[in-house]
Amino acid sequence: MPLSETALPFDDIRNLVKSIPGPDEEALQTTRARDAQLTKPAGSLGKLEQIAEWLAAWSGKAPPKITRPLVAIFATAHGVADKGVSAFPSAVNRQMVDNFASGGAAINQICRANDLGLKVFDLAVDMPTPSITDEDALDEANCAATMAYGMEALAGGIDLVCLGEMGIGNTTIAAAVLNGLFGGSAEDWIGRGTGIDDEGLARKRDAVAAAVARLNGEKDPLEVLRKVGGREIAAMAGLIIAARLQRVPVIVDGFVTTAAAAVVYAMDPAGLDHCLFAHVSAEAGHRRALETMNKEPLLDFGMRLGEGSGAALAAGIVKAAAEMHSGMATFADAGVAEKGVD
Repeated sequence: MPLSETALPFDDIRNLVKSIPGPDEEALQTTRARDAQLTKPAGSLGKLEQIAEWLAAWSGKAPPKITRPLVAIFATAHGVADKGVSAFPSAVNRQMVDNFASGGAAINQICRANDLGLKVFDLAVDMPTPSITDEDALDEANCAATMAYGMEALAGGIDLVCLGEMGIGNTTIAAAVLNGLFGGSAEDWIGRGTGIDDEGLARKRDAVAAAVARLNGEKDPLEVLRKVGGREIAAMAGLIIAARLQRVPVIVDGFVTTAAAAVVYAMDPAGLDHCLFAHVSAEAGHRRALETMNKEPLLDFGMRLGEGSGAALAAGIVKAAAEMHSGMATFADAGVAEKGVD
């Protein structure tokens, strides 16, 4: 999904968002009609029935089907990590990318359990962006190009994508993005991330406050993204937009991936209707962001790992919902009497 060479880079992104399609009403109604005939009491599968309808509406498939699910992890580095905002050093970025490749991370095990594809996108993991406390993370051209790169993650017929990320310091980045978009104070959005102590939390608060102060009231979502965001936030925001255009349902993971989703939401609140929010993390700012966007998480397991771990867990439930809807017999198929029918 290449961007044009004539307009300003962000103009292309804005035009794409303006062109996003709505739900496939025919697929939705077909799914509802079939659900009414399945061998179960009406509404007895609760949210699983809603998930089947969501899949149909945003994939355009009735019955909904998932054949190529992907967990897409976007890994990068942030200069703000040098401000002491994380319990781990930036060297962990490369080490974790290697760990993903060798199959040793938590996400590898969840993907194996739920039969999900996994791909790690290395966004210059050895070249951190500037510290957002001092200067912009990206210029407009590089930010738009990174969003375009994220859009390409859907190549190859992916029909369900789970967002994941990795980058030391990126809960600070996410807090700054959400603070910039939704207001409040730095304290409203920060948390302990990978397990920082009280002194580290104070440094994190100060870093977010300094970054948001540099925005000087800027509210344009794409400008907030490029100034206080990072490469993984940009790539995931691009992927969310592309998924909508290509009718691929999205599962959003935790705090950092939600910050990327918030950029799209701030451009168009309906721009996340094709997204399912997997869980609410232990980061207090995540719950605040979900409430601000009126999004209900599927799970609440107290997780705060990232890596797409919550999204991958939710994908197992989504796959089950699709299988139950498509594979269950109807009353007519099974010769089972319907309610009120002798």
